[in-house]
Amino acid sequence: MESQVRGGTRWKRFAVVMVPSVAATAAIGVALAQGALAASFSVSGQSFKVTADKLVGNGFAQYGAIDSGYTLDGQKTAHPVAVSSFKNAKINNMCQSVVTPNVPFFGSVSLMLKAGGGDKPVEADNLYIDVSDLNADATFNNIDIGVAAKDAAKGPGMKGGGEQANPYGFAQQADSATLTDVKQTAWATTAGTFKLSGLKMSLSTGTHECY
Repeated sequence: MESQVRGGTRWKRFAVVMVPSVAATAAIGVALAQGALAASFSVSGQSFKVTADKLVGNGFAQYGAIDSGYTLDGQKTAHPVAVSSFKNAKINNMCQSVVTPNVPFFGSVSLMLKAGGGDKPVEADNLYIDVSDLNADATFNNIDIGVAAKDAAKGPGMKGGGEQANPYGFAQQADSATLTDVKQTAWATTAGTFKLSGLKMSLSTGTHECY
């Protein structure tokens, strides 16, 4: 499942759920539910799907966290996530979709965003993606697995804000990462800059998703 080739690690059909990391942050989720931790940012009650032909990122780190937020009916909740972060990244043929259910007169309404086609990829700096499910083919260069999250210095640093993460919990980092045939479900994306070349956004009735 894992092989070392010239300082890189390749995992075919890479599926990161960060189970050790999520388990390590379970106590944080309990504390959050009990009001012991204050969250300054709340995610919405809708996750979204993202696909990309290719993502090439430099300065990669990943660690487990808890995103506090709401359900669509306004109840407080929390989501365990794997935060994938990059100092900078280029993304080819990106698609992002979110479906809003139970819209009066329309039923479900789908929002789809596409960008980064042709020779002009999407470009991002200090990119953080809070992922609940990810499938891709992935190659990492000079990867370290099992470092403490606070010491994952190859990435842009722990995000802070609305997420609650154990700085001493499990993390991994790499000089660079290349992911192809990406399919993921996420709760949040943040970036210092996010350049969407060839942006196209569309709304349609019914359920229409990137995958």
